[in-house]
Amino acid sequence: MNYIEKFIKSSFSIDKNVVTDCFLHYDKNRDGFLDAHEFEVFLNDTFSDSGGTNNIQYEMAAAILKQLDEDQDNKLSKSEFYKSWRYWLKYVLNPVTALLVIDVQNDFINGSLALNGYPAGHDGYDVIPVINKMLGEIPFDVVMYSKDWHPPNHISFGENVKLRPLHETSKVSSDDAKVGDTVVFRGPPITEQCLWPTHCVQNSKGAEIHCDLKIVEGSYVVNKGTNPEVDSYSAFWDNNKLSQTELVNLLSKHHVTDVYVCGLAYDVCVGFTALHSVEHGFRTVFIEDACRGVTQEGMEKMSDNLKGNGIVIAQSNEVKNLVEARHRNLQLGLQAAKNMALGREMAQSRPSVI
Repeated sequence: MNYIEKFIKSSFSIDKNVVTDCFLHYDKNRDGFLDAHEFEVFLNDTFSDSGGTNNIQYEMAAAILKQLDEDQDNKLSKSEFYKSWRYWLKYVLNPVTALLVIDVQNDFINGSLALNGYPAGHDGYDVIPVINKMLGEIPFDVVMYSKDWHPPNHISFGENVKLRPLHETSKVSSDDAKVGDTVVFRGPPITEQCLWPTHCVQNSKGAEIHCDLKIVEGSYVVNKGTNPEVDSYSAFWDNNKLSQTELVNLLSKHHVTDVYVCGLAYDVCVGFTALHSVEHGFRTVFIEDACRGVTQEGMEKMSDNLKGNGIVIAQSNEVKNLVEARHRNLQLGLQAAKNMALGREMAQSRPSVI
């Protein structure tokens, strides 16, 4: 059992004496700092699980050190280490987690926009037993469900394409446009829109969450896509970022640090929700086998986009250890360090009060 594990087993503490003992343990040359090598050793002990270490790479260790190192001298002083322990490591070792279940609605499973009718040939129902198993076994701090909740005149519906004038740059005319095409509406604002079958209309059977999906007591439901003039793939923002749902406020209310995303569809609503999650500063995990998608090409493109934005792609059987911090992913550690650095910059930029 390494030094960090001892503290976890004995209940994590930010007591200065405890932190000082830890600092001295890793300050092997006793110069009052953790240099880059000593910090790597610390990371190897911190980001590990029962299967061994993460085999910390120098580039990742350097990236984390850069975020925690206030004076950018490539080492951590006792003061910097204490701040890191308090504002960074506590989130690594004791995260507050939320599961976002995106759009597991009838229309995407057996209705007008059922995934099995699209090129990937996925059955949307397949996510339900995977999500239910996680809900029954994993102690998420909060669970939230999103729903497409469109008015009948929604801009994304192919049958509504003639309700709004198209922009001159649209390659498809309103007379020729069909479901699956992308058109450009005049606006304002000018809006590029993929046309979908009419789906998830407010108060319709198709808009209901599938009856086989477990609904956790005390959970939340967030409606999206309610503005007829703009589509909303993400559960956070509409596609033009004109307005946002209450999701970020609910997550902040519960002091959530880590967001886990799953549902329908991989390459559309789930993926964009994950991207906006990390943009809001949440450490974000995309649960791949609890998602189904529209096209294979779209899923591959989205996967690359997620990874490129620091989002961790995991399988459902890995989630429990991540939620309970028994496995501590280094990419999530880097995101937490970035959040700490951003918070520090914001605090320093505030005008002092005399």
